Amino acid sequence: MALPTTVAALSTFLLFAHVWSMPAPCHIQGTLLESAKNLLRDMGGHFPSECLQGKVNIAFPAPALATSSTPTLSGSGAKAIYEILKNIDSFFGAEDLPTKWDQQKLDHFQNIIHTQIDHSKCVSGYAYSVETSDYPVRAAALKSYFGNIEAALKEKKFSYCAWEVVRKQVLETLIFILKKNSNCLLWPNRP
Repeated sequence: MALPTTVAALSTFLLFAHVWSMPAPCHIQGTLLESAKNLLRDMGGHFPSECLQGKVNIAFPAPALATSSTPTLSGSGAKAIYEILKNIDSFFGAEDLPTKWDQQKLDHFQNIIHTQIDHSKCVSGYAYSVETSDYPVRAAALKSYFGNIEAALKEKKFSYCAWEVVRKQVLETLIFILKKNSNCLLWPNRP
């Protein structure tokens, strides 16, 4: 009698051990991106009126995130979002960020972006294939876009208003990702 019970218990244990040891899926969570967007928006409030004179508007390269009508994100689209997150992390990992921003919201924003990068790191390894053959074009557009943001930041000597321009541009970028890719992102607990 003890042998069947032991075998059943061992089988159950091995099944759970196998399931728990499986790698986490590679994904970008829409709910976390939505939270990051809200934190970024709220950490500094509306665009400051004192910065309106030097306001810079850098158009987001929409083709860098062009998607098909399929409900999954293509390899090159997922890779583009991953690169966007890495660029955002690079900007907001700087040491000279404005002290006028709500530091608790900024910290939480940085943690979410870092978590998203960590959870979607596997897309960086997507091999160039038919699915990702357009990635070099997307990457070049994103490099130019984030280069322009960095140039504006440097041109304005990393001033508070320059950082507000960065915050505004990144906020618009996150909004764009959420609107144009909402059917492709993972949304836990959504129907």
